[in-house]
Amino acid sequence: MAFAMACGGVVAALAASPAEKPVPRLLQGGVAADPGAPGGRRSLPADTAPTPPDAAETEWLAAGWVPGGDAYRGMAERALLDLRLLTSLDGTVAAAWHPVWDYMWPRDAAWVAAAYSATGHGDNALTVLRRLAALQNPQGTWEARYRLDGGHVGDGRDAQLDGNGWVPWAVWFWYSHQDPADPATAAALDELWPAVAKAADRAAAALRGNGLPPAGPDYWETRTDQVTLGTAAPLLAGLRGAAALAAARGDRTAAERWSHAARRLDEAIRTEFGPYGYPRTADAGSGADTAVTWLGPPFAAPSADVAAAVRGAESELTLANGGILPGGDWGGRKDVAWTPETASFALFDAASGRREAADQRLAWLDRHRTARGSLPEKVDPDGRPASVAPLAWTAAAVVLALTAQETPLPVPPP
Repeated sequence: MAFAMACGGVVAALAASPAEKPVPRLLQGGVAADPGAPGGRRSLPADTAPTPPDAAETEWLAAGWVPGGDAYRGMAERALLDLRLLTSLDGTVAAAWHPVWDYMWPRDAAWVAAAYSATGHGDNALTVLRRLAALQNPQGTWEARYRLDGGHVGDGRDAQLDGNGWVPWAVWFWYSHQDPADPATAAALDELWPAVAKAADRAAAALRGNGLPPAGPDYWETRTDQVTLGTAAPLLAGLRGAAALAAARGDRTAAERWSHAARRLDEAIRTEFGPYGYPRTADAGSGADTAVTWLGPPFAAPSADVAAAVRGAESELTLANGGILPGGDWGGRKDVAWTPETASFALFDAASGRREAADQRLAWLDRHRTARGSLPEKVDPDGRPASVAPLAWTAAAVVLALTAQETPLPVPPP
């Protein structure tokens, strides 16, 4: 059996030549609460009809707010409820509720915490962030993924450095939505601070002489001997977020230390990746990468060169079915769209004020939901939802993009 690793899961496909790998069929149409099922959830068939929120779900939604307006409220509501169902009481976030995906990826969980924060569910965000802090390795890193009980998967993967960017950024994003004068906010930040500090120090120490981090796997989850934009971009957001948090706590020494590291990394990204249009690696032939969207809003202040690179990547990576491919050098099927990547472009456009462009991507995502209304991981060449649904990363990215269409999202200061 052949395995393709990427974007929140390890997708099993029947043995076939690389050009003939079948598209994974839709494994789930959604998840629903079921106290009698393992973990309190059960899978639903792809053709399960949508159901209105129950009393508890309605109360939870009302405790925050649902973005999307008239056009996309249904997608936002279902995405938020799916995130709630994928999040355990202890803050563990399952990438998807299926045996192949029922692991917690730090990246996915960080985006989920951000989506909770942006929609007024700060307590849920804090629970996820506390779980992430508890899972941090003593060296200040995170594993590529964890079992839902917090144990290591034991699949031979190294710790993945992009988590050192995603987690501090998510903590900063949560803090930006709280009242800094509230003692509860200060107490919660104090609780999370050791994890943020260890992560930022580890990220800063990892920068090499040229200002870039070492080579290592990123969200593609494939081995590489070159540093990728998928690692460098989230580290930049995380260092900036950590520096802003340090400043808020009055720790000027830490703030300057991490700001200095962020400036080094920013300059290195511009010097090494910028001349080629910010491709996957610092090599003109490495192809576009969705990670270019993480160099702009809401992860970084807007810049003309990044915006131009995003437009170039969008042109290169948009498929005939209307969705987005992870990258130009993607090793999987090149006619199957990935929804986290599509939603990343929507988020960039929405946070950059390009409402019409964001709307086009969001409309495509809305049209390609399952019968139950959940967002799948992939969309096949014929426009059918494929692989697994719901996917936490996609749901979180869509919620953030819909929020950004209505209100500015915070951006880490440079």
